[in-house]
Amino acid sequence: MPSSETRQRIERRLDELQEHSAREEPGSVDRYYSSWRGYYPPEEAGSERDLFAICVATVDGQVFEAGDSTVGFPLHSLSKVFAYGLALADHGREGVLEHVGVEPSGDAFNSLRFDERNMRPFNPMVNAGALATTALVRGSDAEGQLARILATMRTCAGHDGLEADLATYEAEVAGADRNRGTAYLMRSLGMLHGDVEEILGLYLRQCSVSVTCRDLAVMAGTLAHGGVNPLTVRAALPRKHVRDVLSIMHTCGMYDYAGHWAFDIGLPAKSGVSGGIMMVIPGKMGVAVYSPGLDVYGNSVRGVQVCSEISDRLGLHIFASEDEDAILTPAEPVA
Repeated sequence: MPSSETRQRIERRLDELQEHSAREEPGSVDRYYSSWRGYYPPEEAGSERDLFAICVATVDGQVFEAGDSTVGFPLHSLSKVFAYGLALADHGREGVLEHVGVEPSGDAFNSLRFDERNMRPFNPMVNAGALATTALVRGSDAEGQLARILATMRTCAGHDGLEADLATYEAEVAGADRNRGTAYLMRSLGMLHGDVEEILGLYLRQCSVSVTCRDLAVMAGTLAHGGVNPLTVRAALPRKHVRDVLSIMHTCGMYDYAGHWAFDIGLPAKSGVSGGIMMVIPGKMGVAVYSPGLDVYGNSVRGVQVCSEISDRLGLHIFASEDEDAILTPAEPVA
């Protein structure tokens, strides 16, 4: 457990990161997203442009928060990580690989392009792949499947109150034409089986689960801790499958920005169009950032900036040497 002095140092660094990253360059935000409005330009944004939080959950059970860490937002694509982990737990690596691949697509998250050689979606982090992994979650019916997905998310977050927000879900269903078309196309090609509307509804409900930045940091911390929640010490996912989850996050978690992310920041991460990013430093901590302003790839502008600062300034790139790791040692203030 960090000493009082170390804890104060970490909290000070988070505050410095937040203050530094809040000074957003003009024009750096391309758009915002709302389940009710869809994508809309920065000039139409209101108070959401100022929402900003950074949270860290260490593998020894410490949580550090800065900013709007208790504001709720939908998981959206962040939910794909947990559905994929549960599908792996249910069917194993080879069983899931029969339905969804592990290759970066190089396309946007809602692309209609598939791996035609293997007749499956490219990976579980694009919408087509997430529809496939969601359908793989075991349960007697859609309600049973959702209950298991929620149970996994709750264990990861250490928060038994996580729920799918009904209003968000209904808004997503109303605007789900592209996902609906993707699902029917997949079924026509033999990539999905069963009731398309039921699968789509389950997928959109998991995307509508509301979390806070603190929840998301603990979820990331659970992945950093091998699938065991560092606060509650409850197992959420088998360790052997967490490795596969982190591998996919590292190569595919940031959509068509994933290659640049892996090269520059070098840590497993996943983003969502609500403005959340979770980043995992295996064996050390989970990091979550929430800021709704998105770049052209659909990733939080401030989130990318903060994660880049953490990786660079604190020497946490997955290929950095131990002497570069400055998270618990004195370092220059962020300027």
